[in-house]
Amino acid sequence: MLYGRAGETGQIDRLLAQARDGRSAAVVVRGEAGIGKSALLEYAAGAAGTEIQVLRAIGVEAESDLPFAGLSLLLSRVADRVGRLPGRQAHALRGALGLEDSPAADRFLTGLALLTLLGDLAEERPLLVLVDDAHWLDQASADALLFAARRLGAEGVVLLFAARDVHAPPFPTPGIAELRLAGLDGAAAAELLAEHAGDLPRYARDQIMEEARGNPLALRELPAAQREGQIPEYFGTMPDHVRIQRTFADRIAALPEPTRMAVLVAAAEGTGDLTAVVAAAGQLGAGVDDLEPAERKDLVRLVDGRLAFRHPLIRAAAYQSAPIGRRLAAHRALADALPCVGNIDRRAWHLAAATSEPDEYVASVLEQTAEFARTRGGYAAVAAAYDRAAQLSTETPHRVRRLALAARAAADAGQVRRAAEFATQAGPHVTEPLMKAEMAQVRAFDTYVRGLPKTAHTLLVDAALGAIEAAPDKAAFMLFDAMGVIWATGDAATTRETAARIRDLRLSPHPEAGPFIDAALAMSHLAAGDPAAGLPALRTLMEGGDTLLGGLALLERACAEEWAVLTGDLTVADDLSTALVAECREQGAIGVLPEALRDLARIQLFQGRHHDARAAASETLQIADDTGQIHYADDARGILAHLAAAEGDEDTARRLAAEVEERGNGASDVWTASALALLDLGLGRHEDALRRREELGADVALHSIAGLYTLPDHVEAAARLGQPERAAAALDRFEAWAKAAGVAWAEAVSLRCRALLAPDGEAGRLYARAVEIHQGCGRPFERARTELLYGEWLRRAGHRSDARSPLRSALEIFERLGAAPWAERARGELRATGETRPARDALPLHQQDAADLLGRLTPQELQVVRLAATGMTNRDIGAQLFLSPRTVGYHLYNAYPKLGVSSRGELARLATEPEPRPQPRSEPQPA
Repeated sequence: MLYGRAGETGQIDRLLAQARDGRSAAVVVRGEAGIGKSALLEYAAGAAGTEIQVLRAIGVEAESDLPFAGLSLLLSRVADRVGRLPGRQAHALRGALGLEDSPAADRFLTGLALLTLLGDLAEERPLLVLVDDAHWLDQASADALLFAARRLGAEGVVLLFAARDVHAPPFPTPGIAELRLAGLDGAAAAELLAEHAGDLPRYARDQIMEEARGNPLALRELPAAQREGQIPEYFGTMPDHVRIQRTFADRIAALPEPTRMAVLVAAAEGTGDLTAVVAAAGQLGAGVDDLEPAERKDLVRLVDGRLAFRHPLIRAAAYQSAPIGRRLAAHRALADALPCVGNIDRRAWHLAAATSEPDEYVASVLEQTAEFARTRGGYAAVAAAYDRAAQLSTETPHRVRRLALAARAAADAGQVRRAAEFATQAGPHVTEPLMKAEMAQVRAFDTYVRGLPKTAHTLLVDAALGAIEAAPDKAAFMLFDAMGVIWATGDAATTRETAARIRDLRLSPHPEAGPFIDAALAMSHLAAGDPAAGLPALRTLMEGGDTLLGGLALLERACAEEWAVLTGDLTVADDLSTALVAECREQGAIGVLPEALRDLARIQLFQGRHHDARAAASETLQIADDTGQIHYADDARGILAHLAAAEGDEDTARRLAAEVEERGNGASDVWTASALALLDLGLGRHEDALRRREELGADVALHSIAGLYTLPDHVEAAARLGQPERAAAALDRFEAWAKAAGVAWAEAVSLRCRALLAPDGEAGRLYARAVEIHQGCGRPFERARTELLYGEWLRRAGHRSDARSPLRSALEIFERLGAAPWAERARGELRATGETRPARDALPLHQQDAADLLGRLTPQELQVVRLAATGMTNRDIGAQLFLSPRTVGYHLYNAYPKLGVSSRGELARLATEPEPRPQPRSEPQPA
């Protein structure tokens, strides 16, 4: 019986009822040791009954460095179902579980495979997944489980974690609901104590009540300690978990010597492998019969053939209260007891735990287990094994090599800070140029994400210059990457200095190095405000496609291709970004996907494909949060803030901007500041819009893509206020870039900006030419803004009938994009010409076009509908979007009535928004 937990058990009952109805949920139960987390999970297992199937696992401290140990335990009963998953997912999960030898997969692909498997199991019966002591899970299992947990939707799965929130390793679970357990109230504590201490006198029960502070485990255990006289006066000064652990330690100390040794071996072994415990204890003079006194005291028990401690604190007390020499002996005996075949990782870690000084043999065994972990995709375990191997290395070259390998593995695991620490330790002793460059890249990425781009730049440049002869292609890419990093800071002086160093290079001939060197120098020209000198080389690199960029790793490709939008050729940028996103999905490279998706969302925003941009940015935000890539999450918030601003959604735009500002991400701050300026502009708050733009400054275009593409907002705000002098610098910057880019849409927007500031006699001609160029060249939002301004100008000039055509076109585009304030302005101008048009969203479904209908969908519904319209199955769509097939079906079910369709076959006509792609680049205008 659970005393005082009616609210918590009620919440569990509701979750299980939802699972029976096909809805999913994930909850983390948190609290101090002994507070009742495990008991609540036991309650859930009992409440599941026979109609809900249950999978269980427990985190084991001894296995926290063994890759996928927790997942293997969880899936042991259903491992035969893994082979039915989609190909890549099946290979990833089978490899993770050690069921086959396969190349290591992206660490989050295993999470997707787990999600699909849980959904498949729930197709048969609702599913309850219980993970106790989650804070002791190995990192690979934790990553997979949390990735799946955040994507549960309509499967009928309940996933409950139990994790200690103090005095234990952290178990961060952003985005997952928490149920925090506090101590029992006085009445509930008294009831529980009466059950376990009814024979004790009143004063003893009062002392226990005071000492326990509502902790259920203490209320159960302290009566036995009281009977044995083991509650000293100083107990009240100890933390709860220390008091209870001390009680257990005293009870263990009273056991016979052979029993204490057997219990210590069991605590050191950690997994409950009775065969290994008995064999190791036998080497130390204890046998299986010696466990009986501990069993009688209810300290250990046999559960499903495994030796289990009744509570983790008993295990901790048995291990930590033993002298260090006995602990080392226990680990040494366990290493000897474990056979080499099939236990390479467990044996290696026991050897390491038994070793207190450098030992090359043990270090080499750890290196073997690291490589075994690599084949399973457990990069965190690889890093841990190489780290310990480095500590035990007897010679400096071996130690340095192992530290470098630990750095690589930690970087692959997403442990950026830890990777940088290993690289910093190894760096001064590394002599091989390519490895030196790789260590610099690891450290540079860490410093960049910590908000130190100039330090990252220096690391990249210095390492690249050292590797230029040995690995010119690698060095050239690093120099380009370094110039991109410093370009984004606006540090013109450092950009010039670096460019000068690059020009002084005597680069060995290499076909792949030259374009990257030229592109690096191009960034310096752009930073200096000379796009005519910079854009050609950057364009050459981006148009080189697979020839120049295809040989890069996915992450390096993402870093390079993000600069394609600087050329203004959104067609090339879109093609590159779309291909990269597709490749990331195909390979399951979820770690790289946030950057690729961020770039795609940005391009779609610039192209005026607002529905698609919102879907891509929303997915970026979710995956970046999942993978801890806060920089890309904030960039996604900036894009979503822009979309909200265009729609006049002030609350959302301001909320997103505040979230970004809170972290002080400089590049994302430009996105949100320019979004708020667009919001003000659309709502007619021209002074506020111009103030925001002037705070950014016209020079922001020299080091920010968002700053460059939104310069026309600065011009329009100043023109609306009748203060053209405040627009001069912004107009000059944009016109110079537009001429160098030579793309039609940029020429049209440039003409619109010039028209805003021109006298009436010239403005009409400029507007007319801008509208003409806009036809069919993409960027519908910018086209509609130009048509709106032209229509306003025509109406003011007395050409009311001529004004109607551009105003109608502008209104149609604004409504299709959901840009409400802009649509209302266009509708108002039309009314002033004598024409009234109803709002499109007031029309019946059959009178709305595909874009109107698609605008009714949520971002995830839109992605699902687009893929379903191509004929993909729910299972295939789930693999693409990292959703379970049942959740895909749920989104389709919700989308059909919004679209006015009743079957999958009717989706084809709605698959694509009727928005033109940009035309190829026109010839650059003469300067």
